[in-house]
Order: sequence, then structure tokens, then C-alpha cells
Amino acid sequence: MSGAVDLSVLKERAEAQRARAAAPAPQPGAEQQAPGPPPEGASIIDVTEATFESDVVARSDSQLVITLLWAGWSEPSVQLAQLLEQLAARAAGAWTLARVDVDVAPRIAQAFGAQSVPIAIALAGGQPVSAFDGRQPLEQVGAWLDEVTSKMGIPAPDAGVDEPEPEDDPRMVAAEELLNSGDFDGALAAYEAIVALEPTNTEAASAARNVKFMIRAQEHDPTILETAQPGDIDAQFAAADVLLLGQRPEQAFDRIIDVVRSADGDDKARARTRLLELFELFDPAEPFVVSARRKLAAALY
Repeated sequence: MSGAVDLSVLKERAEAQRARAAAPAPQPGAEQQAPGPPPEGASIIDVTEATFESDVVARSDSQLVITLLWAGWSEPSVQLAQLLEQLAARAAGAWTLARVDVDVAPRIAQAFGAQSVPIAIALAGGQPVSAFDGRQPLEQVGAWLDEVTSKMGIPAPDAGVDEPEPEDDPRMVAAEELLNSGDFDGALAAYEAIVALEPTNTEAASAARNVKFMIRAQEHDPTILETAQPGDIDAQFAAADVLLLGQRPEQAFDRIIDVVRSADGDDKARARTRLLELFELFDPAEPFVVSARRKLAAALY
């Protein structure tokens, strides 16, 4: 929250009220400055003091929540609200935008120590993890969101509509046959060849990731679960692979999150990268993936 301008909310409000008093009275039916209804597909809520605990704090235990402190009399607030609504629509529910009108809910602004509006605060695991204040261009707001969501392993929104794949792609059929026959190396090579020709082929890319993981995981000695030392990062990675191969994703993720929590520098970055790679093996909406993202955010911040 550092770097906020020195004007307090009360001072801005008083100045805005004086400006409104000096301005001509609005005509009936004139458009008011206020956030509109959520765009289709977006997760956007209006929060009051009564609903803050459930709609923001509790929700952030399972999903990233971007809390916007705004006021209808503040033009920068309205502009930032519109930008965040656009980004929330692109995110299609991957995170929630929680709008807080500081005139309606002043105690929420006080709880965050806000001295000006607008302010956007990212919350994960019930805690603020990042924030910025003031009017910002769309590119800068988007870059801030990309940084927050990438650290938590939240997939970036699709830039457009993918072209439909043929119902029976013979290359995919051939790769699957190799996989079913136990030729993992051949299947991986087949899937990677498709991706090399078609980088946007998400089905082949996902299959390649899964096969690559299976090859790697099967090379580990299962006794690594008992022999891996806490400070041996590679051994902890191997143990996580064995757990995941044994259909124990929660325990696998926890192994690597423990490394993120205790390691520093390059080792912390390696552990975070490995965990995000494992997330890609699953549907991002899986409850154990959502839970692990929350734990990752707490370990990183």
C-alpha cells in the first residue's frame, strides 16, 4: 500500500462535494458515474461491511479476490473500475472483482489503511498479497494482474477463439495407440511433433505434458518417499512425482509447497516452477488445485 498519495479519503470527498455544489444540477435521466452490471462471464460482486468477511476474506481462501476501493465522485475510481471489469470479463471467473464503495463501507477502507481512492488490493488466503493505487492505464493494470495470477498459477485468459480440431485427427489417434501399447517415448515424440507444427494445439500439448510426467515419474524409486531429506530439493521433487503417480496430488503438492516455504533464491523459484508444471496436469478448477494455489500464495508472500 506504500506510495499512496497524501490526500485522505475525507479530503477528496470534501473537495468533490464542493465541486458538485458549484456545478449545475444534473438533468433528470442524466447518466450517473457508477460501476455497471457485471459483463457476461465475469465474477464481479459489490461488497458491504456486512458481507466483507464472507464475500472477500472467506472467498480468498479458495480464489484470488481483487478488492477495489472506489467512490462514485472520484473519476479515477470509475475509470479503474471499468478497466478491472474488462479484465474480469476476460478472466471468465478465474478471479473475482470485489467492488467496495468507500462512502457506503468506510470501515473497510479504514481496515486497509486507505488514504485515497481508487486502490486495488489482491487477496489470497485471507491476506493482501499485492496492491496499487491511483489511475493506471489498461496495460499497467493488466501487467499487475498477470504478475499476481502467474505467481498463483492461475491460467491466463484465452486471447481468442481456437479453431475447432478435426473430430478424428489421425496423428492423435496414432499417438494414443503408441501410448496404449506402452511405448511412452514414441507417444511423446508423436505428440511433440504435432505441437511443433501446431503450437496452439492444446490437446496435443496437454497429452505431451502428461506423457512426459509419466516417463519421469516411473524412473523414480518409490522408496524416495522415505529416504528424501528435507534439504534435498531434487529428492523432494522425485517424491512428489511418486505421490502424484500414485493418485495422491494433495500430498504431492504439499511436498513442493514445503520447499517453496523453506527455500530461498533460485531454489524457491525452481520449486514454484515445478509446482506450476504439475498444476498443468489437472483441470484448474479441481478443488485440490485451487487449495494448493492458495497455499502457494501464502508460501510466496
